[in-house]
Amino acid sequence: MSKPKILYLEDDFDLGEITSILLEKKGFEVIWVVDGVDGLEVLKEQSFDLVVADIMMPKLDGYSLLKQIREDGNTIPLILLSARVLTEDVLQGFSLGADDYIRKPFSVEELTARIKRLLIRNFPAVDEHKKKSIVIGDYEYDPESYKLIHKKRMITLSPRSGEILYRLVTSENRMLPRKETLIELWGDDSFFNGRSLDVFISKLRKNLSEDSKISIINIRAQGYRLIID
Repeated sequence: MSKPKILYLEDDFDLGEITSILLEKKGFEVIWVVDGVDGLEVLKEQSFDLVVADIMMPKLDGYSLLKQIREDGNTIPLILLSARVLTEDVLQGFSLGADDYIRKPFSVEELTARIKRLLIRNFPAVDEHKKKSIVIGDYEYDPESYKLIHKKRMITLSPRSGEILYRLVTSENRMLPRKETLIELWGDDSFFNGRSLDVFISKLRKNLSEDSKISIINIRAQGYRLIID
C-alpha cells in the first residue's frame, strides 16, 4: 500500500527540515515548501492526502491559503499550525474550513496522531469497519465519502465534520457525548478544544438546515443530541 502523501508548509527552515524527516520516519511521504504561494501551486500539480500548514508564512499566510483551497472546492484534510494562543485565532481557522489546529511548539508524536485521525478515510488501518450510508430526515449521508445529500444538492463535509455527524447519528439516542468525543478526536477535553467542537456543531446545523424537522440541541455539560421531529 502506498504511503500517505502530505504537503507540509513551514517557512522556518530548521523546523521544516527536522519535522519533514521525522514524519517520513513515521511512514509518510512529505513534500515540504516554505510559503503559501508555492504551496497552492504544488497542490494543483500533485495529489496529496493531507495538508499541514503554518499560519505565519511569507507571500500567503495559512488562513489565506486555507480560504483559497476551500473556495476552489478542495476538501482535502488540513491541519493549521501556529504559535498563536488566542481562542479567536483558533476559531478563525475552523470557520475557514480547517480540520484541526495545533499550537506550537508541538511534538511530532502529537502531529502524527492528529494526521492519522484525519486519514482514516483513505488509509483505514485504524478503522476496519466500512460505514454504510445513513438517512437523516430528508438527507442521506455517506460517511465513506463525507457527502451529505439533500434532494439534488450535495455537500462534501470536511473529514472532522463528517466524523462528528456520523457519531452524532449513530450514537445511542443520537447523543454525542462531549467529553468522550473531545478525547477521541482532539486528544483532550480542554476548553480550547471544546470551543472547536462547538464551531463544528454550528456548521452542521447550517448544513442540515434545509430540513426543518432536524435540530441539534445542547445537553448541558453532557453533549449534543440530534432530534428529528
